[in-house]
Amino acid sequence: MKYMMTYDVMESMRNTNQWLGATARAYASYPVMSWGANPAMDWLKAWGEVTERTFARMVAKPDWNIPIQTNLDGTDMVVTTETVVERPFGDLIRFRVGNRPDRSRQILLVAPMSGHYATLLRKTVISLLPDADVFVTDWHNARDIPVSAGKFDIEDYTLYLMDFMKALGPDIHVIAVCQPVPLALAATAYLAELEPDAQPRTLTLIGGPVDPEANHTEVTDFGRSVTMGQLEETMIQRVGFKYDGVGRMVYPGLLQLASFISMNAETHTNSFRDEIIRVAKGEASEHDRHNAFYDEYLAVMDMTAEFYLSTVERIFKGREIAQNKFVVAGHEVDMGKVTTVAVKIVEGEDDDISAPGQCLAALDLLTGLPDDKKAAHLESGAGHYGIFAGRSWRNNIRPLVLDFIDANSGAAKRKPSKVVKLK
Repeated sequence: MKYMMTYDVMESMRNTNQWLGATARAYASYPVMSWGANPAMDWLKAWGEVTERTFARMVAKPDWNIPIQTNLDGTDMVVTTETVVERPFGDLIRFRVGNRPDRSRQILLVAPMSGHYATLLRKTVISLLPDADVFVTDWHNARDIPVSAGKFDIEDYTLYLMDFMKALGPDIHVIAVCQPVPLALAATAYLAELEPDAQPRTLTLIGGPVDPEANHTEVTDFGRSVTMGQLEETMIQRVGFKYDGVGRMVYPGLLQLASFISMNAETHTNSFRDEIIRVAKGEASEHDRHNAFYDEYLAVMDMTAEFYLSTVERIFKGREIAQNKFVVAGHEVDMGKVTTVAVKIVEGEDDDISAPGQCLAALDLLTGLPDDKKAAHLESGAGHYGIFAGRSWRNNIRPLVLDFIDANSGAAKRKPSKVVKLK
């Protein structure tokens, strides 16, 4: 499958479906179609509207759309984003809230690179903004990055995190969600060896696969059942001629999306059927529950082939993090070197992506960290999404994390730098 033609065929299929939806919607909207009662035209228009939007979403990066914040004096403060560190494969961005003075809490949210954009953490950002200055790792779509920019694997990801932490200074509090949990742990440990003064104050790890073998899920079973050769042959393609990353080897977002949907095909089918019915009846709206969810869910990004393959081979199969044998730039990182950073683990009882125990394994690796610097929380009845963006996060986990941050905060030492371009 490692051919541009395969990539372009998938994009052509997506484009064709988008066009069919637009054509059906436009055809059913002609005034002549309203001269007589014809429910078929209403259904055709509804199907076209939903289909066009569905397939158009797949190649569009969602906006952050952070709501206006209210100041203490009642005035509105617009939230904007600014780039703190600019890199080829991802930027460090800050959410600037009007002219509000800097908060004492400064939080770095490490977003997953697992098929969706960093905007997957929109609700997490919104929930933290009133109480903290928030920074996010904004990863780029691999299809848009020229081959001349080089490779990007899990070692590069770890080095990026280290650069981001150093740019923000030692008074930062890091929250890593899902996929980057083991790499955020490794980045902190490597900083403990190289630049101890650049370590964050706290590290909160939420639902990530530090030790995938601690508790099996469908994700870990899949990783164990396939060979690296099979993955490379069936999952990897070259970016087609339409994008700046033409020729780059990637795990395409459209292929990832097909996998996501196949896991819950019946649920998604019913959801789209119900939305078409609502549109036909005039009961749907631009920002209804269906659109709010699928605008984000269907917006997928390509991952570099080396990042995807090294994640499976080294994190899931080789368990390099779990065995404290992870190597970055030729150096074996020792998790035991972390001695001052307070670490909190958050897991969901019903998490079917990163099951309870997988993330908790991090505490056993931190042999140099005192017990009073370690904490863990298992959220009862919570699934994977709920522990960082759902009701469980808002009502229970977020207050616990903020209390943990406050209990382990020190005086600020230096402020975040302005835009930094690093090669």
